[in-house]
Amino acid sequence: MEVYADIKRAVMKGIVPEVKKQTEGLLAEGIGAEDILNNGLIPGMMEIGVLFKQNKVFVPEVMLAARAMYTGLDILKPILAQNDYEAKGKVIIGTVQGDMHDIGKNLVAMMMEGAGLEVVDLGTDVAADQFVAAIKEHVPDIVAMSALLTTTMPMMKKTIDAITAEGLRGSVKIMVGGAPVTADYAREIGADAYTTDAGAAAQKALELIG
Repeated sequence: MEVYADIKRAVMKGIVPEVKKQTEGLLAEGIGAEDILNNGLIPGMMEIGVLFKQNKVFVPEVMLAARAMYTGLDILKPILAQNDYEAKGKVIIGTVQGDMHDIGKNLVAMMMEGAGLEVVDLGTDVAADQFVAAIKEHVPDIVAMSALLTTTMPMMKKTIDAITAEGLRGSVKIMVGGAPVTADYAREIGADAYTTDAGAAAQKALELIG
């Protein structure tokens, strides 16, 4: 829609002051916070995800777009909270125990938030029991695990086993990713989904929830 074209474009270009100006301007015109989020901020971030998947933009551009998107989201959050806005779903994400890498995980978290999902980021070096505790506390739709080292990949299976042992496996979908992870490995350990990049992860999360 034309009224949201400028804010979408500003998100995609990562222009923070312009996103702030557009968000505040649309609110001043009486446009609802949820409409601005769903028709401006989210489409801009989702389009960046598509371009990232196509290798037409790269990590720095995604980071800039995410920063711009968060600028608008920070303005809208108090209003959305008052309106009891419901996210499209909830995701717990973390890099598994023994692995301190977070760039890929952070990109996935940004893209998922940009897709309208609530994301609880547990950080790096997350033990199996921490994932289990987070599921009990936050009751997510999806648990997403990342590993960048071949030596930490077995922690994904250990975490899935721990979730299963606690009787929680049926209540969540499990996504895995990271440079050494493959679709075959995901199937082998009992995960529900594997994706190769952040944009695809956000899309797959929406599919799993939908």
